[in-house]
Amino acid sequence: MVPYFRPILLTLMLSQLPSAGAALTCGNTGAGFEAWKAEFAQVARRQGVGKRGLEALAQARYATRTIAADRNQKSFKYSLEKFMQVRGADTIVAQGRKRKARNPEFYAALERQYGVPAGILIALHGMETAFGSFMGDSAVVSAITTLAYDCRRSDFFVPHALAALELVDRRAITGATKGAKHGELGHTQFLPGNALAYGVDATGDGRVDFYDMTDALASTANFLRQKGWRPGQGYQPGEPNFAVIKQWNAASVYQQAIAIMARRIDS
Repeated sequence: MVPYFRPILLTLMLSQLPSAGAALTCGNTGAGFEAWKAEFAQVARRQGVGKRGLEALAQARYATRTIAADRNQKSFKYSLEKFMQVRGADTIVAQGRKRKARNPEFYAALERQYGVPAGILIALHGMETAFGSFMGDSAVVSAITTLAYDCRRSDFFVPHALAALELVDRRAITGATKGAKHGELGHTQFLPGNALAYGVDATGDGRVDFYDMTDALASTANFLRQKGWRPGQGYQPGEPNFAVIKQWNAASVYQQAIAIMARRIDS
């Protein structure tokens, strides 16, 4: 299993962004998006983005559905009980147990390699895309560049937009690849910067494919291990590995739900 892109290289690639990003003109409507893309293309060139990535940027469109979703994230405000009901926790657990039983060696191999138990990986897979049954209907490059342009959180999304263009250069995705409305991609919905930093070619075919379950789950396990996962330690609230779940998603209700579902799958 070969890491796709070392985290330190991503850090170096983005090290000049504060000054570059400051020169970009953000906006709160689509009116200035084309002008912003021209500015961002100059930043991308300086960061080493090549022809394919720049072409994908040129073809990106302002994603109105992404902006609407970003302004309306209601589910993270639910109680834990309501959140688990809305997100189908019982179904995820039931299907997750069957998936683990059908392919125990696959999950055991990932745990040997990264120390992350099956329950966590299966719970994340089920929560994010219903085990790959729906990985999104928004163009990744358009979504992530729209968020980089939008004034609300542009500083956070500019590095991920650059990473998305780098993924295009590396043929991991294209300008037409579909993902979630916030630009997350693949079976477990990696943001592009995390895809570059933690992606793993688990199939050994020379390419990290986040739309391939094997690569996606190995990459997810690698992310968690690199973020401080301690093999053999607990992952419920108050236990060492619960803090690592927070690295995946900042919403407390999400973290608690994953810990509960994973425990039920692993039991």
